[in-house]
Amino acid sequence: MKYLTFIVILFCLLTAQVVQGQTETKKISSKIEEAMSAAPSSISKNATILGYPTEPGGQNIVLRKGTNGWTCRPDNPHIPGNNPMCVDSQVFELLSAAAEKRDPNITQTGFGYFLQGGHGRSNLNPWDTSPTPENEWMEHQVPHIVVVLPDKSILEGLPTKMNNGGPWVMWDGTPYAHIMIPVPEYNP
Repeated sequence: MKYLTFIVILFCLLTAQVVQGQTETKKISSKIEEAMSAAPSSISKNATILGYPTEPGGQNIVLRKGTNGWTCRPDNPHIPGNNPMCVDSQVFELLSAAAEKRDPNITQTGFGYFLQGGHGRSNLNPWDTSPTPENEWMEHQVPHIVVVLPDKSILEGLPTKMNNGGPWVMWDGTPYAHIMIPVPEYNP
């Protein structure tokens, strides 16, 4: 009888391990699919997919290694809204520099896709976390493409207001200034 009880318990434990592994695989697959929805499949299908650290200050989690130099991320669980992204190395540098509050090292023109839109954000200040009368707050970012340039003087004379009906410069006058190009809603 003890032997039979031992076998039943062992079977239950092994079954639980298999179910837990299948659940984790589904979560990873879901995050990869979500990240890929940020860009055209011609880019996202071979991009590296990075998950967010489980703890503040932790390491990014590689969900899938890519081959084309692009990095896609699923929705950030630490920020409200749906905000997957797919960016090249230059936009990745811009966003990393803004998060670390250091000057970015942009060496060539770069692109980023945010075809699901994004969370609320200030058009003027990368570190504002809520609306103020002065910060031109976007409650929800429309689907858009980001363009970064190594020479910020190229941005001079471009619109800086997001409601102008076309592309505009976001975070103008900061080292993080970049062009936002609104695009129609994207449903992969």
